[in-house]
Amino acid sequence: MKRSRKQINSLTTYFGTLLFIIFILLLIATTDNKNRIVVSNVNTIKSVEASRIMPIEGTNSIENYDEFVKVSSVFDIETHKNEKIEFTGTLTGYGPDCVGCSGKLGCSPYQNVQNGNIYYEDSKYGKIRILAADPSIPCGSIVKISNYKNVDGDFYGIVLDRGSAIKGLTMDLLYNSEAEVKALGRTYDVNFRLERWGY
Repeated sequence: MKRSRKQINSLTTYFGTLLFIIFILLLIATTDNKNRIVVSNVNTIKSVEASRIMPIEGTNSIENYDEFVKVSSVFDIETHKNEKIEFTGTLTGYGPDCVGCSGKLGCSPYQNVQNGNIYYEDSKYGKIRILAADPSIPCGSIVKISNYKNVDGDFYGIVLDRGSAIKGLTMDLLYNSEAEVKALGRTYDVNFRLERWGY
């Protein structure tokens, strides 16, 4: 069956246009893929934004951040590692003579606190209180604490200890003895701001 010259020209135009469209689509799909970011959930969006303002490699300093990220779980803490974070949690107290305590802290420099030395001398923050925290917050981290009923005003603490009962958004403040702690109890709705990650 012979096709007319008009039909052949029409088919040629049709296939030529189709090939041109496919070429353009392929070109668009392959152009600048390096700058594309695939976002699958809200946490990824936050992580992508944060990665653009991370501090210079080789330092744990995060002082250049303007805002704190509000977190509400250990998962959130781990998602926003090396960012300034804040959360509302519980503050308890413990003494070096607590049941199962050795008197030595669980983080380097493994300070012996049986002598009543409940402070740590930090090179930047000075003399600050010692805290036990969840393993998601690294040893040496500096925490600003506010809304704690047993202390007037805000104060700084440093994470230098761990504890089997200290999980999630709970921190434990070191006191001189368990006898001193019994009268204090636990305080809810305490505000914690992580000012520095680790040493």
